[in-house]
Amino acid sequence: MKVIFIEDVTNVAKAGQTRDVADGYARNFLFPRKLALLADSQAAAAVESHLKKIVKQRALEEAEMSEVAKKISGVEITLKAKVGENEKLYGSITGADIAEALSKASGCEIDKRKIELAEPIKQAGSCDVTVRFTHDIMAVIKVNVMSDEVVEEKAEKVEKKAEKVEKTEEKKEKAEKKEKKAEKKEKPPKEEKEKKTEKSEKVEKPVKEEKKEKKTKPKAEKKAKKPEAKAEEAEAKEEKKETEKGE
Repeated sequence: MKVIFIEDVTNVAKAGQTRDVADGYARNFLFPRKLALLADSQAAAAVESHLKKIVKQRALEEAEMSEVAKKISGVEITLKAKVGENEKLYGSITGADIAEALSKASGCEIDKRKIELAEPIKQAGSCDVTVRFTHDIMAVIKVNVMSDEVVEEKAEKVEKKAEKVEKTEEKKEKAEKKEKKAEKKEKPPKEEKEKKTEKSEKVEKPVKEEKKEKKTKPKAEKKAKKPEAKAEEAEAKEEKKETEKGE
């Protein structure tokens, strides 16, 4: 039976392709799940319009998946588990565990079905895991499986280092603040003294000049007045003499 696929079917056909399939496979599997239609003229016309929508949607999805693949490519995640002798795990790490940890680390929702894992991880250590979105779009990440105790010790060491860094930074900031305060205390008094002396000099000079002007003006006026008074006295004496002679 010849059918037109309207959805991708793994290892059979992609949407839009026409294939010959067994009658029972078409009736019992493809048609009920709306994965394909009978290849006749009417179905072909309907499928064509439907496929255009699918192609657009697929292009958008592939673009998003390629961005996510680029983002998570090379990401390293650490999973903790209970480890016994010979580094063997008491339980196992599954694709779901990896997908959950990867989603938290990358901030992207990763479907557990995209994790290619032949079998669950049962040994502590590191391994590369493939995340396949499509046949052509994939990313490889690194998965570290470690003991609970080791992870906690590392976390404590990281916290201690962070605390030390914070303390050293705080000390530096305090030292810088002290230096700045000391500089501010030393510099302003000198500047203020200089400004005060300049202001006092500017104020004193005009005052002194005004006093000098006041002092010099009366003296000059007195000096100017004395000769005039003497001349008037002399004239008065001569007039008296003339009147006495006339008498």
